Amino acid sequence: MVKDLFRRYIWLVDTVYRAGRLTFEEINERWMRTEMSGGEDLPLKTFHNHRHAIADIFGIDIECTRKGGYYYYIENAEEIEKGGVRAWLLNTFAVNNLINESHHLKHRILFEEIPSGQKFLTPIIEAMKEGVCVELTYRNFWWESSFVVELEPYCVKVFRQRWYMLAHIPDSDSLRVYSLDRVKSLNLTENKFVLPKGFDAEAYFYNSFGIIVYGGSPAETIKLKVYDSKRKYFRTLPLHHSQKEVEICREYSIFEYFVSPTFDFQQEILSHGDEIEVLAPEHFRKEVAEIVSIMGGYYQDNQ
Repeated sequence: MVKDLFRRYIWLVDTVYRAGRLTFEEINERWMRTEMSGGEDLPLKTFHNHRHAIADIFGIDIECTRKGGYYYYIENAEEIEKGGVRAWLLNTFAVNNLINESHHLKHRILFEEIPSGQKFLTPIIEAMKEGVCVELTYRNFWWESSFVVELEPYCVKVFRQRWYMLAHIPDSDSLRVYSLDRVKSLNLTENKFVLPKGFDAEAYFYNSFGIIVYGGSPAETIKLKVYDSKRKYFRTLPLHHSQKEVEICREYSIFEYFVSPTFDFQQEILSHGDEIEVLAPEHFRKEVAEIVSIMGGYYQDNQ
């Protein structure tokens, strides 16, 4: 039942958002063309209940204007247009709804397998909402055995189709990031916590490439030399919100970033092979060059 309601909410937001504005009659006409309707009209009372639920869950307001008739529209559409988790969730579930409505196309739409960690999202979000600690059994990649820890969940973040939780360890000054696909079990406790008044999740990760935030790796200006057609890829899908194309030449472009030179950013650069060269800062260039040298050594016997 809850799953069906969620599908209805997503369908309604997506329908109104893509159309720009619609009357209730037009919304109902589109509703009747879906399998979810079961051939029955969308009651006006149910429609308004959905509107209120959407505002509470997603922070998306479906409002009505009387100019030229009673038209419904997304009042804060810019929140969706600028991207972020809200847009990602909407797009993801809207596509899922579309696929469910198109059974004959399912075998022609292929997805990447996603780790199962998202099943812990619901209790974590509930804990954040109620302001209570969570107790989780966690196993990272460096220890052989799992450990149990109580945490204050500050925020959740998705990166490369994996969900992460930024949490504070009680009675300490430590903030750590936990990957949800490494969580073995998770329970809500009765222990309350208060989110610091000045905490800003977006600001915390603002200068990070992904989910790694090192106190010893402050953000700095990084310049990359990107060769040939790879620059087109970077233009359409920037590595970081700070990306600027500062120089364009015939065979390459130079991109500039203000970002922390963390491990995940380093790995991203290496993943593009010989199409990217680190120009600055010098210490970061040397770090990447050293890794490339080690990798080259693996293949010396093939030369």
